[in-house]
This record gives sequence, structure tokens and C-alpha cells, in this order.
Amino acid sequence: MPLQWSELDERAVTMVKALAADAVEEAGSGHPGTPMSLAAAAYLIYQRHLRFDPTDDLWLGRDKFILSAGHASLLQYLQLYLAGQGLELDDIKQFRSFGSKMPGHPEYRWTRGVEITTGPLGSGLASAIGLAMSQRRLRGLMDPDNEGDSPFDHHIYVIAGDGCLQEGLAAEACSLAGTQELGNVILLWDDNHISIEDDTNIAFSEDVLARFAAYGWHTQRVDWLGEDGEYTEDVAALDRALHAAKAETSRPSIIALRTIIGWPSPTKQNTGAIHGAKLGPTELAAFKEALGLDPARRFYVDDEALEHARTNAAERGRTARERWDNDFEAWRERHPDRYDLLTRLERDERPSGWRDALPHFPEGEAMATRSASGKVLDALVGVLPELWGGSADLAGSNNTAMAGEPSFLPESRQSKMWPGGPYGRTIHFGVREHGMGGILNGIALDGFSRVFGGTFFVFSDYMRGAVRLAALMRLPVTYVWTHDSIGVGEDGPTHQPVEHLAAYRAIPNLSMVRPADAAETVEAWACALEQKDGPIGLVLTRQAVPNPARGEGGLAPANGLRRGGYVLSETPGSLDVILMASGSEVQYALEAQQRLASEGIGARVVSMPCMEWFDAQDESYREEVLPADVTARVSIEAGIAMPWMKYLGCRGEAISLEHFGSVGSASQLFTHFGFTADHVVDAAKRQLAR
Repeated sequence: MPLQWSELDERAVTMVKALAADAVEEAGSGHPGTPMSLAAAAYLIYQRHLRFDPTDDLWLGRDKFILSAGHASLLQYLQLYLAGQGLELDDIKQFRSFGSKMPGHPEYRWTRGVEITTGPLGSGLASAIGLAMSQRRLRGLMDPDNEGDSPFDHHIYVIAGDGCLQEGLAAEACSLAGTQELGNVILLWDDNHISIEDDTNIAFSEDVLARFAAYGWHTQRVDWLGEDGEYTEDVAALDRALHAAKAETSRPSIIALRTIIGWPSPTKQNTGAIHGAKLGPTELAAFKEALGLDPARRFYVDDEALEHARTNAAERGRTARERWDNDFEAWRERHPDRYDLLTRLERDERPSGWRDALPHFPEGEAMATRSASGKVLDALVGVLPELWGGSADLAGSNNTAMAGEPSFLPESRQSKMWPGGPYGRTIHFGVREHGMGGILNGIALDGFSRVFGGTFFVFSDYMRGAVRLAALMRLPVTYVWTHDSIGVGEDGPTHQPVEHLAAYRAIPNLSMVRPADAAETVEAWACALEQKDGPIGLVLTRQAVPNPARGEGGLAPANGLRRGGYVLSETPGSLDVILMASGSEVQYALEAQQRLASEGIGARVVSMPCMEWFDAQDESYREEVLPADVTARVSIEAGIAMPWMKYLGCRGEAISLEHFGSVGSASQLFTHFGFTADHVVDAAKRQLAR
């Protein structure tokens, strides 16, 4: 059907172009160029293509819109304003100001209608791939037998710029999207040839569409800049391309839209000067004259055009909602059990009794915590269908492939080792740690999964930007980071994380959990699956560690882990020194405790698997575990000591690693670098001698 585009549509676009320029001018900073030149494209998507209900931003049947070029936040805010989705003129006037609903970059849970925090370029595009994967997985759980349209089908629209497509993160995720044949992704690339340093030709000259074709994407080009230099915002051509993209169901789609950034600003269009700075009074006035508006009028609103846009958005939303509600109700009647599952997933609740499925390991049997983690996943296969994930090409080492579960991939991609289909459960991210992190964020944002992703802890460096965004958005992503220390051994210092625990503990809202043994690993997974407010990093050993007896006659129960730090073992009698440790080093603290006891020294062993959870406990509990009057304290952890200083105080001593590792077996390296019971005993005695 040909596009119906009226004078009122033109006036609405003109209005938001001017509002974008005014908002940046009022704020004194911002990125006006793209919101000005892409206003018509964004309007077309929101007013003609995007399926959404302005009255319900959490509607299950909605399409998702992701502004990966997050610096152009006004582009989305102004479409939300036109659609009547909670933003008004006063909000536009407060753009980028303290307490505003319109921060400089889109923020999840901040502005109604914003699906994700974007700003770090490429991150939105990567997470959009995750949203698309989540949609397919949810369809597989809820409506796998439906060969036609399903209430669980929707599109993911993404607007990205040149900067997004230069980021390696986007390349990683888009390559995987092609392999996964995600036909519900529609990417609009603002091909304007300009970044902060002006012409992108100085650093970005590849044939982008050829690259995406090689990835397996459906590619199209729409030129608003003619060969004769004439510039026309041909929304009809873009509309045809969007329809063609929606018709392509077996491949993700990219549309290269050739634009002039900042058009029709007379002197700053097509320059880096308009990318990230206000126009200034003279240029702003000239820009408004070019639009046919009063140059002296600020924050002009065309009431008739605004009413037209809001009425159209409301009617489209109401019609789409009624159609979807009918389809959903029919599905619900056919599948009451699946509806019950959907309701539970929407509430992010686990089924009653699910913890009964968690494994119990024989006491005294040494086991690597990565192995214990894998057995937890295997045990939960039939209990938690919402639990799925994979690894950055390290499934066998990370123990992240759930036993007997098919892979999540097109049937044509399955292999002898990895059988599967489009609704499978094991994700193969390839050697793409950063892409994996961004995709995990998108899956978690969709709200129907408990998703995990694994790699070696040392390679978590590659995904740190995505982890930070997960923490910022408080997403319940679980990271399975194995090979946690110099215990990696023979692979050498390139593979031995030293500073990583400290670096990740510095990120707010991120819980870093380093279990001491198999029992704590089980409890760590239980806590991860119950936590709703932020990501969790499980830091796991390659080498086997003891699994000592707990409970009556043994160590304290492992459920103490949920408080972050707890008294694992106590010497009867006086308390002279506190020994603190995490992970594989807890065993040395326990051995040292026994030796000190034989000399009449009372030592307490505190297992500290998660500093963040311990710090969140009330003061009385923390004092109970670490009494202030016991100043003789020793910590032992195979990493830099910085995070332990808040517990050690002025007198305490850290057994740590303040440099890179070496080559050798795990046992050789631990002995060589002083991670032994002997060193703990000596440090404790030095504390007492003071």
C-alpha cells in the first residue's frame, strides 16, 4: 500500500527538527545534527511501522525500538513526545538538566518508552540482537507449533550511525545475527559520513553493505542525496525499504540511508561542528528560516500537527492492541499451561520447590568449582525452562552446555557435536566476548529469561563495557567466569587474571561471587537465580578444590554465602586472629587455623565469597563476623590486595599477588607465590607479635 503522507506529517517533522535545535541550545550542549536530519525517518518508523501502544510501554505485543546512536537521544524523545507517551514540552525544555526525564543519552527505567540504556556506541545494536534472540526463544517456549503469525512475534527496529558500525562490538553481534538468521531485526544505518572528527573517510572507508551481505544480512540502500547534489527527504522510498525489510523473514535487514547531518542548517550541515554542539544564535535563526519557521520563536509547537501525530499513534496502537489481544486470548485458551508459565516468567519468579533439584556433592571429594557449576546447570534443565545461555566458544571449559539440551541456531547450522534448532537452549556466541555481553543484556532486558554467558575470567576484560551497562541497568545477567587465578597454571601470565577481581568489584550494582567449594557454588547459583536487581559474576576455578564436610561436626552450612561473608570455622576458646579468604584460597586458611590451634592460638576463618553482599548486611552482622576489637587479621586471595584493605584495617596483612603470574602448574605457582597455609600461619603470628 502506498505511503499516505500528509501536510500535517510534514509539519510535525518540521516542528521536531526545530525543537531538537532549541533543546540543545537551551541546554548549552548536546547532539542536534542527527535529531534534525533523521527526524523524518524516525517519524516514519514511529507513526507508520512500529507496533506500540502509547498507553502501555510494557505491552507484550509491542515492537522494540533501539536508538543505538544514543547521543542523538532527542531523536527518540521527540517521537515519544509526538506519540503522547509521557513527555511534554516542559520536559523538552529541561533536556540534559538535573532531574530531567530526558538525560543526554537514553536511560533504561528513566524515560517511559526507552527500552535500553544506550550511549556507548554499538552497545544498543548488540543488545538489539539479544532482544531478537530472546523473542525467538520465547516463541519456542510458548508457541512453537504455530507456523503462521504468533502473538509472540515482533520486530526489533534499530537506528545506528557510522560510529556504531565502526565499533568491534557491533561487528561481533551483527556477524552472529547473520549466522542466527534473525529475520526480526531491522537496522537503519544513518549513512551521513560525519563523526566528531568530521569526514569519516579519514578512518572509515569500507563498503559497509558488502560487509553486512557477507554476514548474511539482507541489504538495501536509500539515497536522500541525489547524484546531482540535490537533497530530498524521500520518505516514500524509505517506507518501501522498511516494508521490504519486514517481508524478509530469514535474514536480518540493514537499510543504508544516505543523509546530510544537520540538514537544512545553512553553514553547519554536513560538518562535524553540528554533530555534538549547539548551533549558536545566528545559525539557529538561519536554520529555522530554512524550515519556514519564525526564527525568533523558541520551542514552537504546531498544535494541529501535534494533535495529528498523537491521534494517529493512539489509533494505531489501539487497533494493533485489539488485534493482538484477540490472537493472544485464542492462544491462551489453547495453551493454559503455557500461559501459566508465561505469567510466572513475567513475574520473574521461580517455581515452588525448584531448589530441591539442586545437586548435593559428596563431602571430601575434590572438585573444581567450574565443574560444580556445570552440574548445577544440568540439574536445573527440567525445572527452569527460562534458564539458558552459552559461552564465547569455551563451552567445554566453562561447563556451560546444559546436558542433553539442543543448541539455539538455525537447523542448517547444527553440527554433529551440536544438534539443535531455532528454539534451542545452548547459545554459541563464537569468540566474541564483548558481543556476548551486549547480547546477554538484550536477552535480560526482554524480561523472560535467566540468561548466562561464560568465558575465561581473564577475557572478561573484553566484555567489561557490556558488564558495566548491565550493572547500570540492574539486569539479572549471570556471568560464568572460569579459570579464575594463577591456578590456570601452564597457560602462563596472559591467561592468569590478577587485577580482575579488584577491577570488577569496583563496578556498582555488580555482585562478584567467588565460591570456595562445590557446596558454595551450588548456593551461589541459587542466589544468582533469585537475585532480581543487578548482574552476578561467578568466578570459578579450573583446578579441583576440597569439598569439606559442613553442618554438625563440620564447617558452617554453605547457605552463609548469601550474606556475602560468614564465619566458616571457629577455634574453641579465645579469638586471637581472623583469617579471611575467598575461593580456592579458603582451604589454606582452614589448614592454617588447625596449625595455629595446635599452638594455642584461636583463629576464626571467614569465607568471603561476595564482598558486595557482605557490605550490604547490617552493621551488627558485620561486627559479629569481623569484631572491631580483633585487629589481628590476615586475608589470602590470589589477586591484588586492594579490595581487602577495608576489612584488614591499619594492622592487617594481605597475602596477595601484586604483579603478573608465571608459567607452571597450579600447585607450583601457588607455592611459589606464597599462597600456602605456611604463609598464613606466619602472617598470623606477625599480627599477634605486634
